[in-house]
Amino acid sequence: MLGVLVPVFLAPALLALNIGSANAASMDGASAAPALQPEGLPAADTAFVDDLEKRTFNWFWETGNPKNGLVPDRAPLPNGAASIASVGFGLTAYGIGVERHYITRQQAVDRTLTTLRFLASLPQNDHVSGAAGYHGFFYHFLDPNTGLRVADWSELSSIDTALLMGGVLFSQSYFDHDTPREKEIRDIADRLYRRIDWTWMKAHGPWLSMGWMPPHTFLPSDWKGYNEGLIIYLQALGSPTHPLPATTWKAWTATYENQWGDFQGHKLLNFAPMFGHQYSESWIDFRGVQDAWDRAHNVDYFQNGREAAYAQRAYAQANPGDWKGYGPNIWGLTACDGPGDAQQVYDGKKRHYLAYSARGAGRDYILDDGTIAPTAVGGSIAFAPEIALPALKEMRARYGDRIYNKYGFLDAFNPSFADQKSYWVDGQQLGIDQGPILLMLENWRSGLVWNTMKKNAYLRAGLERAGFEGGWMRTKTATSRPVGQSL
Repeated sequence: MLGVLVPVFLAPALLALNIGSANAASMDGASAAPALQPEGLPAADTAFVDDLEKRTFNWFWETGNPKNGLVPDRAPLPNGAASIASVGFGLTAYGIGVERHYITRQQAVDRTLTTLRFLASLPQNDHVSGAAGYHGFFYHFLDPNTGLRVADWSELSSIDTALLMGGVLFSQSYFDHDTPREKEIRDIADRLYRRIDWTWMKAHGPWLSMGWMPPHTFLPSDWKGYNEGLIIYLQALGSPTHPLPATTWKAWTATYENQWGDFQGHKLLNFAPMFGHQYSESWIDFRGVQDAWDRAHNVDYFQNGREAAYAQRAYAQANPGDWKGYGPNIWGLTACDGPGDAQQVYDGKKRHYLAYSARGAGRDYILDDGTIAPTAVGGSIAFAPEIALPALKEMRARYGDRIYNKYGFLDAFNPSFADQKSYWVDGQQLGIDQGPILLMLENWRSGLVWNTMKKNAYLRAGLERAGFEGGWMRTKTATSRPVGQSL
């Protein structure tokens, strides 16, 4: 059901304001990363950021099912499915809510424990129906009430399970108080992570498959090439129970080479949609830490995301498709909703528009129908706040309440597509697009998610086995695991 419920991770084959140490005029591969949000941010900007962050948090808190903790793929959508990736972002959101005083710690403990208990109770087997997952992995989409596979088109997803585990491991490290309920959170999180059989998902050579369909079919596509799969392989390498060999990381990064190169005046590891630069980075602070591939190319994954944001902005300024509105503060292409599979005349030319698609602009491909996704910008604010914040403000100011509601930015809008005497605006928000906005806002403002994940022994083990060195990894951090459990 394209544009309503589809597998949302698609392979390519498929302002002047200067914040922190960043400087838009001196962008190159070695430019300094921006600092955390400065105390001197103008009051109006602080108010805007406060408002956006709280509204985006409320999407997870209010649309999630309080009875079992499942979070919808998208809302509003009556009888829609829950997404396990949305749950991962939601579990992380609850810690942010505590620190920002949106909810109490007790409320966060209650919702987190409800979620983890429910996930741990769901059946795991190879049946076509009546299960939530298999070998520790979860189906991409679950029934929001029963937690079982929602339909026979829903795949057992390796990336969505990894995004879920991002939230699970965050919960394990964030809830560190010596109380029975927080100990239970740590213990269930531990069990959920340890039971994932990463080696089983290695169906074709050294790489993980993108997924599996019952009763016995692995998806033909594997996790190769630079993409959002960083977090999958790091979790798989860090597993104390079913780890992939350390050589897997080198084999994987060896598939990057065709993506390295110049685009719009910026040299980077290309992945056209911005989500590929945001999902892993929402949980992992790559500033100054490098694997062997990074060291050979004098870059890190954080800086690469920064270059990608600048390249997308430059693409919008060049605007080769002559789309309406594009410019230095209106930019952002990523996987998102769209007006639908339709043709319409704009600017004297017949144009083809798309429904949900992996829009993007990079050396690898360009897919652009004039649809802008605020998450492409919001999820980049920790990379490049000096260009992302003005863009978010401009979108809000120029397009007003049509694209901004009680839960922040709607998923996408297209000023070039005429819709009822105006332009097209999506009517929903998606969990996988709200998530990067919320997490990266908080990472820019306080570093909360990044700093919490630095304490997680499993993530650190994965980084070390992958050969990451430097930066914050020079300092040993306290681990967060249940009492009596060891790596």
